[in-house]
Amino acid sequence: MSRPRLLILIDALGWEYLKEGSFLSDMLPYRTPLRTVLGFSSGAIPAILTGRTPQSNGLWNLYYHDPAGSPFRWVKAFRWLPARVLDNRYTRKLIKEAGRRVLVLGANFECNVPVSLLPYFNISEKRNIYEPQGLIGNESVFDWLRDKQVPFRTYSYHRYSDAEIFSRALADVRSRRYDFYFLYLAEMDAFLHQHCRDRGKVEAKLQYYAERLRQLITAARNSHPDILCAVFSDHGMTPTRATYDLVAEIEQLGYRTPQDLLAVYDSTMARFWFFNSEARQAVTRRLAELPCGRILSDRVLETLGLLFSDRRYGELIFLMNPGTLMARNNFNTRYLPAGMHGYHPDDPWSDAAFLSSEPPARPPRSIIDLYGFMTHGYT
Repeated sequence: MSRPRLLILIDALGWEYLKEGSFLSDMLPYRTPLRTVLGFSSGAIPAILTGRTPQSNGLWNLYYHDPAGSPFRWVKAFRWLPARVLDNRYTRKLIKEAGRRVLVLGANFECNVPVSLLPYFNISEKRNIYEPQGLIGNESVFDWLRDKQVPFRTYSYHRYSDAEIFSRALADVRSRRYDFYFLYLAEMDAFLHQHCRDRGKVEAKLQYYAERLRQLITAARNSHPDILCAVFSDHGMTPTRATYDLVAEIEQLGYRTPQDLLAVYDSTMARFWFFNSEARQAVTRRLAELPCGRILSDRVLETLGLLFSDRRYGELIFLMNPGTLMARNNFNTRYLPAGMHGYHPDDPWSDAAFLSSEPPARPPRSIIDLYGFMTHGYT
């Protein structure tokens, strides 16, 4: 049996927000940036939990092209309704609740594509990924712990708020019932989306988390004197500086959806599927001319661990420049956030952070290495 572990994943708390500060520096003196994977938490967290690239574990963005397996095929019966009825925020909310409660698509499900296009898509996260068998087709760290018969406890937004997670984890470490504690704190992501440019608010939020983590780590050390403690993140948060209406550029070409093409606009990237060569050529030509980003070649996608042979996540992927946000997209329809993630991993603001109570035996360099850190030393 290896040493007990207390591991805390704080969503979006990037290295740029910690590198010059004193956030728990006395308790977690080993500190380093980690390279993330391109995309959002839907790709980054499975990479952490499996130790595999999205290309290897099959999990990247939330929506992927799969008309045959779509859980939304029933929406086709309502496509005769006017767009203002079928695709508005009230209908999307109904779809979201139906997805979560009836279709059992998980607490993270959001309706982030036009409702009329849902029958063409499936979603990659259908279960609670913080439990065994949560990542379909993959063994996660939680499956590994179960198989090793390590007593463990996980905490996430599926059941609790961040405040409730702190409270429950504190009680559990004091009880000494478990040897492995994994906390996923989700609320920092939404906070940084709104306030990442306000240094005062960011410092106050960091202080809030530091106080509660200090209490938790202290209690964990009292109960488990040899416990290994670490705080890490899945990606960073880049302050947004500009917007560009990429949707307008595509709409001006005059091609029909879904007859000629399908597109998903994911805040920082556009993903396309084509059904005739003319549309493919025209969209590719227009995107190649734009100053706001670039088309990702197959060579680049393979380097990033994102080259899917079936192109389920996109036949063509256009990535926005760091700090530039799509003026219209499927995620942020009512406001433009102060910060966004999902830019190229080379952007320094994209770096995740890793803080540990001691130097790891195998120092991680990317978030994919965290799986090895979490499981190293168990027999």
